[in-house]
Amino acid sequence: MTEFIPISQAKKMRSGVNVNAEVKSKGDPRTVNLKSGGTVDVCDAVIANGETEDDQMKLTLWGDDIKAVNVGDTVVITNGYTNEFKGEVSLTKGKFGQMEINPQ
Repeated sequence: MTEFIPISQAKKMRSGVNVNAEVKSKGDPRTVNLKSGGTVDVCDAVIANGETEDDQMKLTLWGDDIKAVNVGDTVVITNGYTNEFKGEVSLTKGKFGQMEINPQ
């Protein structure tokens, strides 16, 4: 059984992040260039698993995940990782992580 952590704790981690959170908002997709060549669509959502600002963080969605995730959905991310850009920590499932949407 996977143990989920509060987002406030996930913000301090780099890898192996397991969170269960609600999607609070979702931005517009944009296209970015990949280092390996080509492009991919990317979109930022805000997830929360508590009531304070500490319990919210940005979730970066890539490719097909953008259409799959909607505001109000519950997302479960296992083995995700975080990175920091311009002082803001964001979570992504990455290559080795998994994301479930509205698990039962």
